[in-house]
Amino acid sequence: MTSSRYGAWIGRQETRRDLITATPACALAATFDHGDRAYSDGAPLPGPWIWLYFLPHTPMSEVGPDGHPKRGGFLPPVDLPRRMWAGSRMTFHRPIRIGDTAERRSTILRLEEKTGRSGTLVFVTVRHEISVNGELATCDEHDIVYVGIPERFTPPPQIDPPSPHWSEPIAADPVLLFRYSALTFNGHRIHYDRQYCTDVEHYPGLVVHGPLQASLLFDAATRHNTGREALSFEFRAVRPLFDFDSITVNGVNETPDQTRLFTATPNGGVGMQASISWRPR
Repeated sequence: MTSSRYGAWIGRQETRRDLITATPACALAATFDHGDRAYSDGAPLPGPWIWLYFLPHTPMSEVGPDGHPKRGGFLPPVDLPRRMWAGSRMTFHRPIRIGDTAERRSTILRLEEKTGRSGTLVFVTVRHEISVNGELATCDEHDIVYVGIPERFTPPPQIDPPSPHWSEPIAADPVLLFRYSALTFNGHRIHYDRQYCTDVEHYPGLVVHGPLQASLLFDAATRHNTGREALSFEFRAVRPLFDFDSITVNGVNETPDQTRLFTATPNGGVGMQASISWRPR
């Protein structure tokens, strides 16, 4: 149900431009421990790494108590304290390359207010259309969810993981979380401020970013499918993962052109579900 309080934000747009430079891509490659991967002019940018660009340079005076920009502006001023990136659906029409000047047009598509087991939730869906030289390169629809902060953390119901065709361990320690926050200019305190996490938002530890998990899944899938080109990629957060968890990224090759992906812990089940479609050989 669309909330009449925020209905005026549906259809709102903003446009940003950015030069796709090598430094953020090289820094993320190093963060993922790809010491041999360098990006020079003309190199294609892996799909989700576009999240390193078009970053809002919010002044400190306009930052809220959670480390995010204060409510309002392009996104609606939803009056629920916890804000999370719940998932994305990406379509890749042509490569974005180092050295390109790209334009991102963002549109608020939907705004829905729901009631769940955790109380009131507000979902905002934003479509980002990224073009190079006037040609659409990437379309990224992502879902933001706003919820209240519970008195204590109760994990969502567990989803048991399927048997993977491949699996890799990930050390999602505070250093990895800090570096990813820095690269995406993400000041959200749940990723680096343990006292804020436990005392204010009542999480048991530092929260592993959803986009970080998605980027790790995409990166692993491309390494296990050498030479394949992604046509689309989507992911959905199932339950939070923390810096103390033993995390794996996993893949199941459902068909020659479709790989199902997920993050998981030994005892907590699936953290994120994702899938990637490949261009047919």
